[in-house]
Amino acid sequence: MSTKKLELEIVALSHSVTQSHSYAVVLGEVNGVRKLPIVIGGFEAQAIAVALENMQPTRPLTHDLMKNMMVAFQLQLNEVLIHRIHEGIFFAKLICQSPYETIEIDSRTSDALALAVRFDAPIYTYESILDSAGLQMDETSHQVEIKEEKKSKTKITPSHDSLSGLSLENLQKMLEEVLDQEDYIKAAQIRDEINRRK
Repeated sequence: MSTKKLELEIVALSHSVTQSHSYAVVLGEVNGVRKLPIVIGGFEAQAIAVALENMQPTRPLTHDLMKNMMVAFQLQLNEVLIHRIHEGIFFAKLICQSPYETIEIDSRTSDALALAVRFDAPIYTYESILDSAGLQMDETSHQVEIKEEKKSKTKITPSHDSLSGLSLENLQKMLEEVLDQEDYIKAAQIRDEINRRK
């Protein structure tokens, strides 16, 4: 397993029209073309969007409260590390610094990203994770965009069952189609099915 760390940045948040309450945060490789889509919940997507857009809610959201507590106790977030993927689930750590020591805190990836945006902390993953779960993209734009998913003209709604009956060649073709439509949630499902067969 490659332990080389690569920096990522949030390049898009995608909302699925076909799957209610499904969102994807898309991380892009800094100085690279690979993208890492991660399916997250609506609450976490909102928390990330609020921070990206520099909105000021009247009362602190949960992640704002977490940041305020960390600052009050002199705990700085140095970086977020997405260190493992298992059966399509990403695992992350908050690498924090207190006045006395460096502390690693286990975190859901979506919560870690919401805090990274608030602390302006860098996001990293290992090259091996990007190799196995990243998607190669031609587009190299790194602007942060909040996008609504474009409806598929072919009405493809892949589930694990429907994907398992397709050949690898068909899965690769479908992956290219959904990436063209910027449907990162479906792309993540197809990517996971391809990885299951390797």
